[in-house]
Amino acid sequence: MTTAQTAPTAPGGHRAMTVLRIGPWSLRLSPRGLGAGAALVAAGVAVSLVALSTGEFTVPVPDIVDAVLGRGTPAAELIVGRLRAPRVVTGLLVGAAFGLSGAIFQSLTRNPLGSPDFIGFTAGAATGGIVAVVLGGSAWQIAGGSLLGCVACALLVYALAFRNGVQTHRLILVGIGVSALLTSADWYLLTRANINDAATAGAWLTGSLSGRGWDHALPVAAALALLLPVCALVSRPLRMMEMGDDSARAVGIRVEPVRAAAVTAGVLLCGVATAAAGPVVFVAMAAPQLARRLTRSPGVTMLSSALMGAVLLVTADLAAQRLLAPTQLPVGIMTAAIGGTYLVFMLRKERR
Repeated sequence: MTTAQTAPTAPGGHRAMTVLRIGPWSLRLSPRGLGAGAALVAAGVAVSLVALSTGEFTVPVPDIVDAVLGRGTPAAELIVGRLRAPRVVTGLLVGAAFGLSGAIFQSLTRNPLGSPDFIGFTAGAATGGIVAVVLGGSAWQIAGGSLLGCVACALLVYALAFRNGVQTHRLILVGIGVSALLTSADWYLLTRANINDAATAGAWLTGSLSGRGWDHALPVAAALALLLPVCALVSRPLRMMEMGDDSARAVGIRVEPVRAAAVTAGVLLCGVATAAAGPVVFVAMAAPQLARRLTRSPGVTMLSSALMGAVLLVTADLAAQRLLAPTQLPVGIMTAAIGGTYLVFMLRKERR
């Protein structure tokens, strides 16, 4: 049974919250959060339509709808259904996965730098993929190597950072060190590979959505379908754990099972996203913080972070395709430029 209840505004001036109850579960929604989510969905749809419509061959929006429904012309169905739509959908799904992964680890570490980019998990996934590429692996073997590399790196970082628990600063420092070591290993592997494998590995290492098909999008969609419920279940306990493990235990949170479930979900999301598009940087770091500012939430939020990540990656890919047309840049270059600018802005703001 599904019910909705609006909590009254507190005397201190806090905004009212809508509590959506689905059987034994409850979901708290704020009016600003709902508005921000709707705005992000609208932005994602608008950017996707622009990406599907524009390019070397322009396809009007009504023809896009007809092509998606299977009623379009053969040319429109080829351009939209086989060339552009898989790339856009993969970008949306990969961006959402990176955004969710970043939200999980930033919440766990209580630090905006605690994203997979900085604590080494993306580097581990990249190394696993590079090894598969250098060994001449297929697309599925590269994806598997990327996922295994991410999981192995996560285990290594946590093992090195664990000492009577995992402290935030230690985890980030260990992750940065492991990431540097893995990056040097990547470049060593490239120097030992033949020229064709090195070129393929270098392009994959940059992060790109070029040539992505439905076979890249479907595994990410399956991972999101399986892990989104896990993220929803651990979302509120993670918010309580941001106040400290002792405070969370005092209100009945089972800290270790929640942390294990969250870490598992975050690592798998990072690994699957990297397997599909390569190690696209800064999306996992920037998306949760931008979503937090948009919703004015006191902490990172899962759904808005996923939506923001999807919008960021598709927008960056569109800019990478169109800004220097006919030359197309890998999306990883564009996200690095955007993310680096955002990081400088964030550091300046913290300094003030």
